[in-house]
Amino acid sequence: MNFIKKYKGKLMLLFVALAWGSTMVVIKGATDYIPPGFLLACRFTLASAALAFINRKKLHMLDKDYIKSGIIIGLCLFLAYFTQTIGVMLEMPGKSHFLSSAYCVFVPWLAWAFLKERPTKYNITAAIMCAVGIVLVSVSGGFSISIGDSTSILSSVFWASQIVAIAKFGKGKDPMLISMLQFMTSGVCAWLFTIFAEDLSTIQLNTPVIIGVLYLGLICSGMCFSLQTIAQETEDPTSVSIILSFENIFGIICGVLFFNETLTVRSVIGFTLMFIAIIVSETELSFLRPKKQLAQ
Repeated sequence: MNFIKKYKGKLMLLFVALAWGSTMVVIKGATDYIPPGFLLACRFTLASAALAFINRKKLHMLDKDYIKSGIIIGLCLFLAYFTQTIGVMLEMPGKSHFLSSAYCVFVPWLAWAFLKERPTKYNITAAIMCAVGIVLVSVSGGFSISIGDSTSILSSVFWASQIVAIAKFGKGKDPMLISMLQFMTSGVCAWLFTIFAEDLSTIQLNTPVIIGVLYLGLICSGMCFSLQTIAQETEDPTSVSIILSFENIFGIICGVLFFNETLTVRSVIGFTLMFIAIIVSETELSFLRPKKQLAQ
C-alpha cells in the first residue's frame, strides 16, 4: 500500500501511456467495420459526456471566452484525431503511432510562429533527430513516402497545433473544462463529417466494435485525461513527459502482438532516434543535470 501511495501519480501516468499506446490497435480493428468519422463521433460523444459529468460542479464557470477557446482548440483536436485515424487505417498501428507522436518536435516551431517563443538548442537537436528517424521509418528505397505515413506525420502537425492553441487560448482557464469543450467541439465536427461525407450503410456494429468504442471514449479519452490532470498535481513536468512518452513503446509492442507488425533494423534505429528526440524535446535533458544547476 505504501508503494502504491508513494508512486500513485507515476502509476496513473504509466496507465495513461499504456492506454494511449493501445489506441491505434483498437482503431485499426474498429475501422474495419465502421467509418472513421463515425468512430470519432462516438468516441468524442462518450468522452464529452464523461467529462461533463466529472465537471458538473464547474459548468457555471463557462462563458463566451471559454466556449470560443474550446471551439478553436477543439477544431485542432478534431483534425489531429481524424488524420491520425486515417493514417492508422492505411498503415500498421505501431508505426503510425510513432509518426503521429512527432508533434513534440513541431510544437517549438509553431510556438515560435504564434507565441513568439524561440526554440532552444534542445528543440533544434530533437527536430534533426526526429527528421532522420522519420526518413529511416517511412522513406522507401526510391525515396518515396506512403500516403498513410504522410497522413500520420500531418496528424503530428495538427497535434502540435492543438498544444499551441491550448497554450494561447487555454491560459488561465480550468484544464478539465477546456478538455470537455474541445471534445464537444470535436464531437460536433465528427458528427457533421459522418452525416454529410460517409456512407452510414457500411456501419457494422458488433461486440468487439462496441467494446472498442467504449474503451476509446470512456477509458482512453475521459478517464485518461482526468488521470493525467490529477497526476500532474504531484508529479513534475519532466517526469510526466518521460512517462507519457512511453506510449510510443507500448504502441509498437501492441502493433507487434496484435497485428504481427514487423520491425527491421532500419525501422528500429528510426524509432529509437524518434523516441530520443521526444525525450530531448520534452525534457531538455533536465533529469541529467544537478538540481542546483536547474535552479540557477
